[in-house]
Amino acid sequence: MRSIWNGAISFGLVSIPIKLVNATENHAIHFRQIHLADGGRIRYRKVCELDEEEVSGGEIGKAYEDADGTMIPITDEDLAQLPLPTAKTIEIVAFVPADRIDPLQMDAAYYLSANGVPAAKPYTLLREALKRSNKVAVAKYALRGRERLGMLRVVDDVIAMHGLLWPDEIRAPEGAAPEGDVTVRDAELDLADALMDTLGEVDMDSLHDDYREAVEELIAAKASGEEVRPAESGEGGGGKVIDLIAALESSVRAARKSRGEEDADADNEGDGGEDEGDMAEVHPIKKTSSGASGKSSGKTSGSAAKTAKKTTHRTPTGKTVTRSGGSAAKKSAPKSTGTKKSTSTAKKSSGSGGSGASGGRSTAKKTTAKKSASSGGTAKKAASSRKRASA
Repeated sequence: MRSIWNGAISFGLVSIPIKLVNATENHAIHFRQIHLADGGRIRYRKVCELDEEEVSGGEIGKAYEDADGTMIPITDEDLAQLPLPTAKTIEIVAFVPADRIDPLQMDAAYYLSANGVPAAKPYTLLREALKRSNKVAVAKYALRGRERLGMLRVVDDVIAMHGLLWPDEIRAPEGAAPEGDVTVRDAELDLADALMDTLGEVDMDSLHDDYREAVEELIAAKASGEEVRPAESGEGGGGKVIDLIAALESSVRAARKSRGEEDADADNEGDGGEDEGDMAEVHPIKKTSSGASGKSSGKTSGSAAKTAKKTTHRTPTGKTVTRSGGSAAKKSAPKSTGTKKSTSTAKKSSGSGGSGASGGRSTAKKTTAKKSASSGGTAKKAASSRKRASA
């Protein structure tokens, strides 16, 4: 980080060379002024009011304007001759508890970095003394042409300095408080406490500037030529509060409901994952189907023949058509150990029929395949009977 000021901390008779570094940075998005007609940039020029001519920076000085409008020039040499003991020194004037500093006085923040190896020991001494005492140091320093007030405290292992406003720069809060006497009931305070507890705490590191991010997205969209869609407007909450108790109760319920919905969603997601896993378990379905197949394959040869009669018939053209029962035979066929043998036997027996009708042969084959689901022996008998019928 680049230092913006070099000097020393005056700690009694101890001098600690330090460098002043900005501890904060501004992330605000800055815009330029342009001419709407042609997009040209608008610039400010410094013009003298007397001769109306533009002047450069080297021709510009400082002056104090008196009450009557008279300009009193003040040069850098005039300011340099002023007695300013804190011109290059951060002079510690007192050590006080941190709660003695009003947050309204807080201004810019800086880090104080030890400047060089000789500064390490006294720098560490002051840092550890601040840690052990649980106090902060009040100091004076000069920056950018004026003397300022500061507060030194320890942040991690670094001494930080907060610029403070002078006490006379803090305005009194006159007229800011509500006018008249306002009474707050204990029930309202209890609900306010409940709302505070429900909202809970927040991780400060998680907070971010939503508006700046929206502006950056807008700029990126316009730069790439994309269509910019208007943001959805949220529900307005600027209505008048008629019943404070009701408003507080509604706020507490809304906060609890919001947290409850988040917890419920998380639980549902976890349950959903388990349900999907249970649905993926197809073993019970397989067991049921295999049991049904086993029962169908365990039928007697008589019932198989009866089923074959019901599911096959001869068309007017002489062809045999099977309308149902074929799929069951195919599924149960792999369960039978004698399926291949019975099939080959059926082929041989049907082939020995010579020039029998093709419809008879197909009928014999299909019937044999169905009968083989029960047992190999039954299939052979059925094939022989069909052989004689075709002959």
